[in-house]
Amino acid sequence: MFKRIKAWAKNLKKQIIILYLAYKDKRVPLYAKIFTACVVAYAFSPIDLIPDFIPILGYLDDVILLPIGILIALKMIPKDVIADCEVKAKEMMNNKKPKNWIVGALIVLVWCVVTVWVVIKMYQFFS
Repeated sequence: MFKRIKAWAKNLKKQIIILYLAYKDKRVPLYAKIFTACVVAYAFSPIDLIPDFIPILGYLDDVILLPIGILIALKMIPKDVIADCEVKAKEMMNNKKPKNWIVGALIVLVWCVVTVWVVIKMYQFFS
């Protein structure tokens, strides 16, 4: 059972990389790029719809919502693009994983802006 879960997680990771690569491909329609970007951002984001610390429910979004989003995104992308991205994803997974510091910095920036906004609103509310 543990091996099946590990294989499922590895396949999920590969599909996220495929979507990431497909998002950057010029052959993908705009609507598919937007949806794919949302799915990839959600997969890499530390923010969940249901926080992970909530027992059982916290992991449902990772187990149900993310695979459904991946499935829908893959259906929107042309098959030839997926085939090309699968090859690239396999190479990336065999080699060193890329680090996207720009996206990481953007997520940290968004969290900082949200935190400052909440603090300002709380200060205004309690003043």
